Amino acid sequence: MSADSFSFFRLRVLAEADAGALMRVLERFHNMGVLPRRVIAEFTTTDSLSIQVDIAGVEEDRMSLIAAKLGQIPCVTQAYWHYA
Repeated sequence: MSADSFSFFRLRVLAEADAGALMRVLERFHNMGVLPRRVIAEFTTTDSLSIQVDIAGVEEDRMSLIAAKLGQIPCVTQAYWHYA
């Protein structure tokens, strides 16, 4: 196993306050066969939806691909990842 298989990442997504935004974000993980360890979603004071997704055992390249795909969703205004 490589060191990347033990990496722990945190993906942060900012989306419009849309009832379907969370489902559209999680659908991308389902489509790629990635099961998040934890998902936290909350409305911000600026009427946006803040989504935090914790993921383990995924390589950096795949995290970048996931963030890029999330950025293509019309209601998503920002998507990026970092080491947790």
